[in-house]
Amino acid sequence: MPQNQFDPFFQYLELEKQNSAHTITAYKADLLSFAEFISATYGQEDLKEVNYPQVRNWIVHLVEQGLSNTSINRKTSSIKAYYRFLQKSRQIEVSPLAKHRSLKTSRSLQVPFSETEVENALQQIPAEGFEAVRNKLMVELFYSTGIRRSELIGIRLKDVDLSTGLLKVKGKGSKERFIPLLAGVTGTVEAYLQERKGVENENSEGYLFLTSAGVKMYDSLVYRTINNYFRGISSKLKKSPHILRHSFATHLLNQGAHINAVKELLGHSSLAATQVYTHNSMAELNKVYKNAHPRNNKKGSE
Repeated sequence: MPQNQFDPFFQYLELEKQNSAHTITAYKADLLSFAEFISATYGQEDLKEVNYPQVRNWIVHLVEQGLSNTSINRKTSSIKAYYRFLQKSRQIEVSPLAKHRSLKTSRSLQVPFSETEVENALQQIPAEGFEAVRNKLMVELFYSTGIRRSELIGIRLKDVDLSTGLLKVKGKGSKERFIPLLAGVTGTVEAYLQERKGVENENSEGYLFLTSAGVKMYDSLVYRTINNYFRGISSKLKKSPHILRHSFATHLLNQGAHINAVKELLGHSSLAATQVYTHNSMAELNKVYKNAHPRNNKKGSE
């Protein structure tokens, strides 16, 4: 099978869509797996000739392998993206997945950290040393700005303006947004910049967050760092950078922030994406309402 037939698509993802290397790797794995199934099952090498019944049989094959509907939907999304590219480049007229509908999934509730858990995590981080100050800044930025893991890793020194207290981040689709930094966070930034000077080298490439070897931080190290700090102080099932992002949004909404403002801070393109965070804020609002409303507290001597 000529795998180089996919090279223009991968170049499109990298150069035009500016997807991360991690995302492109996932697309490659999904697309090559799909192509191998089509080749082995139908003896067909050119994916431009694929029809929907063949796609449906591939989905059945994935179900029989025991993959969850969520995993299958993610893989199918990769294939749909490839056919959208073929349409955009006028190599095909109609995508074989044009009328495909995603498999039903049950949405698992993302439980945010409590404010106390975040404070406890920060308190257990040592006050000195490059890795300690870096890790403290990571936790503070995730919680105080709601940025994504990929956005944090991509921050460069030039993106941090301490004079105005603004942080520039590049989100999905290379969309840039500015997020205000809390006064306490700018202090941690200043402390980290001093520590960073001791590890910076010619391979640092101007990135803010570095490993102890002076190179750009990577996904798994960021995840392990957050997980390690929260593992000992939280019993929640998931302890990841995304849960800190979730906590940021939920706590803002709990304090009365307007959902449109939270949407802009999170870098969501639609309000629907932000509304998933309202579940916990509504639960908090319901609790406050029931505890505070005089009719609920009336002891029944009318």
